[in-house]
Amino acid sequence: MEKVQKTDAQWRAELTPHEYSVARQKNTERPFTGRYWNTTAHGIYRCVGCGTPLFASDTKFDAGCGWPSYFEAIDPANVREERDTSLGMVRTEVLCNVCGSHLGHVFPDGPPPTGIRYCINSLSLKFEPAQ
Repeated sequence: MEKVQKTDAQWRAELTPHEYSVARQKNTERPFTGRYWNTTAHGIYRCVGCGTPLFASDTKFDAGCGWPSYFEAIDPANVREERDTSLGMVRTEVLCNVCGSHLGHVFPDGPPPTGIRYCINSLSLKFEPAQ
């Protein structure tokens, strides 16, 4: 998988200020405000930075947390996990494995079949409706 590398100026030119804040500066959108938190349409959620397919709508579920939540990635190789000790907590951050954009966090409290909850910022995603 070929990595996408861009300069900070390129990221700023290609992303909206809010997308840049979340995807590149690792900020978090407020719960229940993102464009995809309650979307139920069928399709694919891609990385806002590079278009890599990350999550399918058939793995999306309502976790009640106010962010889009998925129980598995389309391809585990498309996401990367890193230890996050910011804000005085220990969490597992999820990033796009192609361009390094911050997506959100993953928690071990999801539904079957995986028991995993990918809690993802809408601003880190672009939705592609099914044809």
